[in-house]
Amino acid sequence: MNVVLARIGKPHGLQGEVTVQLHTDDPETRFAVGTVIATEADPGSGVPKTLTIASTRVHRGIWLLTFEEIPDRTGAESLRGTRLVLPESDPQDEDEAFYEEDLVGLEVRDTSGAQVGTVSGLEIGPAQDRLVVTLTDGVTAYVPFVKRIVPVVADDHVVVDPPPGLFDLYREGTE
Repeated sequence: MNVVLARIGKPHGLQGEVTVQLHTDDPETRFAVGTVIATEADPGSGVPKTLTIASTRVHRGIWLLTFEEIPDRTGAESLRGTRLVLPESDPQDEDEAFYEEDLVGLEVRDTSGAQVGTVSGLEIGPAQDRLVVTLTDGVTAYVPFVKRIVPVVADDHVVVDPPPGLFDLYREGTE
């Protein structure tokens, strides 16, 4: 299975630029100009097996990429939904790559080992990802999915060390 670095969104402008939803913590390195990136797209879509980064920039917090193989908006539109991937055999593989399907259903424990809830989803954000946690009392909470707050991801559970009051923020509107 390949590691997804980003998913291509809609075109931006007329020159082949596209928005991307990042799935990597290191976009500056992964999307350096001249880098050749493997793609995953629907069969028969005509998307090239690899794309070469021509330019990158961040506009209003959104990463925008252009590719040497895609000269215009029409070509950019054909890329929508394409995943930019890192083959699993690549030695620069993402250190800690987790897929939503691997996380959903895991028990969530605090640092003392007490169960606080269950992982019910993973939200991919522009700055950081968030675990969606259904707390034991049924309240939905969002936990920044960073090593400092989620130090352990095991086969059957995750350990969270949230800042004081994080879960209380989500309970305030339910009382």
